[in-house]
Amino acid sequence: MRRRFGIMLVVAALALAACGDERLPADPGDHLPNVGDSAASEALDASGAPDGAGGIGSAPSSGAGATKGQSYTNGNPDGHAAVPQEAQAADTSSPTWILGDGTPAGCTSEKFVAAVAAGGTITFNCGPDPVTIVVKETAKVRNRSPKVVIDGGGKVTLSGEGKRRILYQNTCDKAQEWTTGHCQDQETPALTVQNIAFADGNSTGDKTEGGGGGAIFVRGGRFKAVNTRFVRNRCDDTGPDLGGAAIRVLSQYHNQPVYIVGSTFGGASGQGGVCANGGALSSIQVSWVVLNSVFSYNSAIGKGANPARSGTPGGGSGGAIYCDGDNFTVRLAGTLIEQNKANEGGGAVFFVSNNRTGTMSIEGSTLRKNPSAGFETSGFPGIFFLGAKPPSVSSSTLSK
Repeated sequence: MRRRFGIMLVVAALALAACGDERLPADPGDHLPNVGDSAASEALDASGAPDGAGGIGSAPSSGAGATKGQSYTNGNPDGHAAVPQEAQAADTSSPTWILGDGTPAGCTSEKFVAAVAAGGTITFNCGPDPVTIVVKETAKVRNRSPKVVIDGGGKVTLSGEGKRRILYQNTCDKAQEWTTGHCQDQETPALTVQNIAFADGNSTGDKTEGGGGGAIFVRGGRFKAVNTRFVRNRCDDTGPDLGGAAIRVLSQYHNQPVYIVGSTFGGASGQGGVCANGGALSSIQVSWVVLNSVFSYNSAIGKGANPARSGTPGGGSGGAIYCDGDNFTVRLAGTLIEQNKANEGGGAVFFVSNNRTGTMSIEGSTLRKNPSAGFETSGFPGIFFLGAKPPSVSSSTLSK
């Protein structure tokens, strides 16, 4: 159901706030969500907006709309791994929110942040050409949202301007509403990003939950990325365990995997992510299924590995992918990983299962030219692996 806000609804929201009810309703499709921050309040303009036009009200007069952007082709065209139903793009035929009025000026940071806080399915109506929306504050998922789907229609880039993280979900963050004592194993929110790009996100200096996640940080619930591009994102340059210039994930519901499908991380020289560890992806105790994707020109630039050697700040492992924890799995299928580098271990992939129960498989993929300046596992160029057994490799090429 598409949303519009009129004067009566805004007055009702103010009345609820006055009664001290800070809760979101269980079914936000039938009620006015409590968005809760100043940017969202501005975006929920009392004049409302017609269905299919302004989405979340009109842009504030002081707000800046989207600017001309660039279109991309995402993923590995030579990747042919089958994509299971649960890993496919979400249905957006009936969006909850349509951001914009058909022009770039109508697609603002304020509207985007408000829509993410309110939850539901978000699409964009910014005109016929690709656009870039500079996100002026990190968009945060509220923990009572059953799902948040962000679909850029292949035309939208969200930019952190090199100054801030773009998107944040954390079921253990009480500021986003505490919903259960088992926050690390909470089924919802289910966050999906698809047909969109994330550029110039930067979480440097933000050590919440250990730091990392330059573009997207996720803890708890579920997460997947489909047909998505990540360019020029970064997080802290040093540290023994933080990472994920593009994406950092800590825990998923019932240890179900994060799906990365048909997506690109970097893609060209100067476009890759940079972080202490995990120039693209980083996780602790999380399984990954990466299908038909590309990782290139990402870098792990920390020094001293993990645990940090004496006299060093630590980090430098997993040029593209950094995974740590106990019982988790990584599956790479139909994926190209090339021209990534690590100052320490695993120019392509760093995988350490502390209790040696984790497993890794590589299927129909190519890993090449991923230098590890410090260490890697013999027979697996670009990979440092400690797990239950050596990685299984089928119909794939691994080379220096």
